Amino acid sequence: MTGLMQGKVVVVTGAGRGVGRGIAVDMARAGAAVVVNDLGVALSGASETGLSPAQEVVAEITAAGGQAIADAHSVADWDGAQAMVQAALDSFGRIDAVVNNAGNLRDVLFHRMSQEEFDAVIQVHLKGTFNVSRAAAPHFKAQESGAFVHMTSTSGLIGNLGQANYAAAKLGIVGLSKCIAIDMQRFGVRSNAVAPFAWTRMVSSIPDETPEQKKRVEGLKKLVAEKIAPFVVALTSDAGKEVTGQIFGVRNNEIYLFSQPRPIRTAHTADGWTPETVAERVFPMFRNDFYPLHKSGDVFTWDPV
Repeated sequence: MTGLMQGKVVVVTGAGRGVGRGIAVDMARAGAAVVVNDLGVALSGASETGLSPAQEVVAEITAAGGQAIADAHSVADWDGAQAMVQAALDSFGRIDAVVNNAGNLRDVLFHRMSQEEFDAVIQVHLKGTFNVSRAAAPHFKAQESGAFVHMTSTSGLIGNLGQANYAAAKLGIVGLSKCIAIDMQRFGVRSNAVAPFAWTRMVSSIPDETPEQKKRVEGLKKLVAEKIAPFVVALTSDAGKEVTGQIFGVRNNEIYLFSQPRPIRTAHTADGWTPETVAERVFPMFRNDFYPLHKSGDVFTWDPV
């Protein structure tokens, strides 16, 4: 196999199905050796092959002539993340890229959300992204190269119903990615966030009881998980070496560059503000530029291309 990732070693988390599987397979097709990480938790039914999801992906890659190993550690565990990166070093001698794709959902309206439902999502998405990135960071620093890709979501960038935990984690990942990019720029290390639009085993657990939920799920079913991979492969390759600190989105054949928060209006006074003058002057001045309570589907209103 030859391609943009020839000779490179990549860890892809949550790679047993869906978006992660597509990325792992395309990485191998592009020439990379891949650590295929997945806990192997089946959301519906058992595997007919008797293999874990990660092992099935490895079998697919090796059957096509690629190099891959399976890893079953949890990204939420610090030692597990260290072992995951060590597996790349032990098997392939180096590590060049990390794709933080592992995830979970605990969708529930905020006023009903339990502590466990909040913590479970933060632990996998945000803490997991930190754990695996932190495990790889010293190796990237030593070799003065490396690429992180962290999966964010429009649930965090824009908002969605019943996903306060997921949105908090996914917007946290954006801040984490940007600061990794800043901190590690001097070592030639890159970090970017990607919001994938895809129908996967994870999002198939989204409730579809109300008319609004049913419409959202039907839209998600049109989104092909494998179409995220080409962009991620290009982003982690040397062809993307000048790209860092950005937020992207991929939806079927569409690729987006997202804006990042910057001031859009300002108010000042020479006399200092009081609560009364803020209420009288600032709120009316800013009101036309306030963002409405859009959900992701209110912004992405057109069918995927």
